[in-house]
Amino acid sequence: MKKLKLIALGIFLFVSSMIQAQITVNVSPPPAWGPVGYSNVKYYYLPDVQAYYDVPASQFIYIKDGKWFRSRYLPGNYTNYNLYNGYKVVLNDYRGSHPYYYFNTHKVKYYKGYKGNPQKTIGKNPNYKGNNANANYSKGNSGNSQGNSNKASGNSGNKGGNSNKGNSNKK
Repeated sequence: MKKLKLIALGIFLFVSSMIQAQITVNVSPPPAWGPVGYSNVKYYYLPDVQAYYDVPASQFIYIKDGKWFRSRYLPGNYTNYNLYNGYKVVLNDYRGSHPYYYFNTHKVKYYKGYKGNPQKTIGKNPNYKGNNANANYSKGNSGNSQGNSNKASGNSGNKGGNSNKGNSNKK
């Protein structure tokens, strides 16, 4: 009888630990490039890249060759896309864990280039140099510094001057 009680207790503890493991949810904070004011959101839709962002999982959801993929990063053709400047649609019109079931509606309603109300991001863009007039901001790249390289000498980097200055297409 004691053995039976110990076995039952062991099974109970095992099952309750499994249930606890299933209830535990790993919740990530929203990304720094996310819009301010939406602390309890699960998905953003990014109209410019026609992709979703799963906030709790910290993953992008995008379509490639007709299939949906999840990744920590956007696909290669969007490596220069600026998440801080791009518009984010906070989704509330979906059910379940697959917002892309509504993709045909989202891509029409929130077309590429869509801009709703102005947004502020949660954090500051680490690539943006503030109000520095000489700073070059270029979607995550180092930017073109040629124009600033000769500021002290008064040369703007244009060697040889403007060769077409004063010329028009005269025949």
